[in-house]
Amino acid sequence: MPYKLLPYNQSLALLTDFYELTMAYAYWKEGACDKEAVFNLTFRSNPFKGGFTVACGLEYAIDFIENFKFDKSDLEYMSGLEGNDEKPLFEKAFLDYLGDMRFECDIDAIPEGTVVFPHEPLLRVKGPIIQGQILETALLNIINFQTLIATKAARMCIASGGEPIVEYGLRRAQGIDGALAASRAAYIGGSSGTSNALAGKIFGIPVKGTQAHSWIMSFDDELEAFMAYADAMPNNSTFLVDTYDTLEGIKKAIEAGKYLRKNGHEMAGIRLDSGDLAFLSNEARKMLDEAGFPNAKIIASNELDENIIVSLKDQGAKIDAWGVGTKLVTAYDQPALNGVYKLSAVRKQGGKWDYKVKLSEQAVKVSNPGIQQVRRYRKDGENFSDVIYDEGADLSKGCIMVDPLDMTRQKRIASDTAFSDLLVPVFRKGKRVYPDIGIEESKKNTHESLNYFHSGIKRFVNPHQYPVGLEKSLYSLKTELILKTREIV
Repeated sequence: MPYKLLPYNQSLALLTDFYELTMAYAYWKEGACDKEAVFNLTFRSNPFKGGFTVACGLEYAIDFIENFKFDKSDLEYMSGLEGNDEKPLFEKAFLDYLGDMRFECDIDAIPEGTVVFPHEPLLRVKGPIIQGQILETALLNIINFQTLIATKAARMCIASGGEPIVEYGLRRAQGIDGALAASRAAYIGGSSGTSNALAGKIFGIPVKGTQAHSWIMSFDDELEAFMAYADAMPNNSTFLVDTYDTLEGIKKAIEAGKYLRKNGHEMAGIRLDSGDLAFLSNEARKMLDEAGFPNAKIIASNELDENIIVSLKDQGAKIDAWGVGTKLVTAYDQPALNGVYKLSAVRKQGGKWDYKVKLSEQAVKVSNPGIQQVRRYRKDGENFSDVIYDEGADLSKGCIMVDPLDMTRQKRIASDTAFSDLLVPVFRKGKRVYPDIGIEESKKNTHESLNYFHSGIKRFVNPHQYPVGLEKSLYSLKTELILKTREIV
């Protein structure tokens, strides 16, 4: 069967786990297509053993949903699938149904760049159960990965103390899609630019780059290489100085800098890509300053992450910007966010909602029921608690927050406490109602959102656990449903 190597200019409706399609068929066979359901996309723990997470991926998800449709090629493929009796798995009438299906769900979500915490719904889908089911895998794929990378980038920006973080990870990223999504999410998380030119074109991210060792090695002499680069790009000359001997390379970069200045340009800086970055950056700073280049920037790269950046700064490294690649775009040391997508309510069309809960032997895996919203409370300019509540609850007289893993831990929150509800309307009856939020606005949201939290949640070692709990009536309902379900079982 002929195929394209890069399958992007086609329908993505089949970007789903096969069991989503078999369940959809079973809903159709049961005549349950119009049954309404509520699904919540949440995650179970902050990544990187940290104290916070940055929501990301919503605009990708919106784009996916707006273009969601089973096309002829999707249906032809599905018509050829067989069961274990070698007969077609799906009836033609079902495939016709999928071909005519149009998205009709309501979706609410937390905007990109918002700091979030475990068990809070990042996204809520309400509508025909068959549609909510089919969307599950793609939404998890999009939100999980970009949230993970945005969080990693935010941690690195905290580590750098405001010095620029440039994402250099394209060549080590997990495929083409992974590279593009990582560049976007890293920028929203706080990075100042990317080496990924395609990401620059698509998303409007500033592109950054210097030169590789191959450029230096292609010349007989290191200085000759620097001079040739200075002639070619006098307005973008940052010299990579560690191809042979770093200190000698710095001396030759200074000579190239003087050549640039004589011709009316300024050397942008140098890049260190190996060796003792603390020692070499200090030596480089002395040499550059003494030579009359106090404004030349020192960029460091070489398998950096937030912990190494903190260590180098503690050692007094004189580094102005940080090029971070592999450990950012691959979310090094935690390759996946533990996001889940759980059913929390069902009803016959127009009927009363029947709230649902998934049980587990592990308390952390017991799902929350209801049509959930997150209310964030603020006092004296700082967020101090999040409460997950059912939209039908009346919080006008304040509320009591209950720790879902320890009901003895409760907090009363007064009715006059400042708050904001985090989930906002994105789709209504399948139509987008959410404004077009640019990537710069999402990046700004990350910075501002982090500023409203105590520094303790931003620590890398033993971070403060920010209080998140269930509103008391929702906690009581969840307990009742658990007991009732276990009794039935």
